[in-house]
Amino acid sequence: MAASSVLRMIASAQPDSAYSWLRLLVTLLIAAVANVGIWAIIVVMPAIQSDFDTDRSGVSLSYTATMIGFGLGNLVIGRAVDRFGVTASLIMASLMIGAGFALATISPTLPIFAAMQFVVGFGTAVGFGPLIADISHWFERRRGIAVAITASGNYISGAIWPMVLSGILADQGWRMAYLIIAGTVVVVVVPLALLLRRRIGTEAETGPSGQPRRPAMQIGFTPRQLQMLLALAGVACCVAMSMPQVHIVALCVDLGFGPAAGAEMLSLMLLGGVASRLVSGMLADWLGGVRTLLIGSVLQGAALFLYLPFDGLASLYIVSLVFGLSQGGIVPSYAIIVREFLPAREAGARVGLVMMATVIGMALGGWMSGWIFDLTGSYQLAFLNGIAWNALNIGIILLLLFKGRRRSSLVPA
Repeated sequence: MAASSVLRMIASAQPDSAYSWLRLLVTLLIAAVANVGIWAIIVVMPAIQSDFDTDRSGVSLSYTATMIGFGLGNLVIGRAVDRFGVTASLIMASLMIGAGFALATISPTLPIFAAMQFVVGFGTAVGFGPLIADISHWFERRRGIAVAITASGNYISGAIWPMVLSGILADQGWRMAYLIIAGTVVVVVVPLALLLRRRIGTEAETGPSGQPRRPAMQIGFTPRQLQMLLALAGVACCVAMSMPQVHIVALCVDLGFGPAAGAEMLSLMLLGGVASRLVSGMLADWLGGVRTLLIGSVLQGAALFLYLPFDGLASLYIVSLVFGLSQGGIVPSYAIIVREFLPAREAGARVGLVMMATVIGMALGGWMSGWIFDLTGSYQLAFLNGIAWNALNIGIILLLLFKGRRRSSLVPA
């Protein structure tokens, strides 16, 4: 009886239905596992630096390679989801993640290791932008919170995996940790992906007369102009965001607190980010994506200032939590803005492009902070650099806010 009820629920699935919420749960589980690719490298960076006898900027390039792959994957896999659906994309990407992690363990040189990290990052992208774009089709009234929950899978992954990997790293080394990740991703993601085979009907994309719907919002820019402004804003905000997220473990090692303390701070930061994303999702359903993005960016800038005067163990735990609570809603807001102002049928590609821009910001900021550290022997100027990029992000959002105007409801094009 229960099975037949589930089958009836799936067969009659529409946006905001019971099936939509079930699909959201499965999507969240996939995201929590698939996103391990962008967090594992942060935990193992000190070990990689020692193993390959390189400097901080050199090992940071491996993180940059991961994020470049992640960025390109958001765009390419997003287009694949538009065309082939999310299930096939998830299966292929999970196999890519597993292969990348496994091959990284036998890399003889740092450049080859970085190349494998690129592969890992590319596959990992399926757990972010493509999943966000897919779930956005299944919600209308609660799209903001649905997107936020899906995006939270990225931070849940970041909160759980560093803690798990730090223990394996201490006992068995980074290679064993990578092999465990490789097997786990394939074993978990492939079966869950099969539960997402249903695709949304075309009736969800049309109005009562059968004509295509257009966004409920309009803004004083062409679609191309809006896309480019969102991309630039994404780069700017994530250069700022990358400083604590990418280098908190290395900072703790430098201060003598050890990598375990840094992993705990990263987990605390990302748990705060989960809470921030959920609250921001609810705000977005009320205020819209642009205003929600502005709130998150202002709070992130304020939180970055707190890292400048504090370097004690207890204070860094507190500041890391505050930072997580401040900035978690920023990146999901871009996806909500895309769905508010741009065509739904292009959601995978357009969300993927903006997510790629945010990842480029993370990659650029991660490398830039390591380079500034090598030049100065300190992260102080790296934090100031992040604050400056955050100010650019706020300026772009204010431009969007002043040029934008709302419409009351979806209307036929």
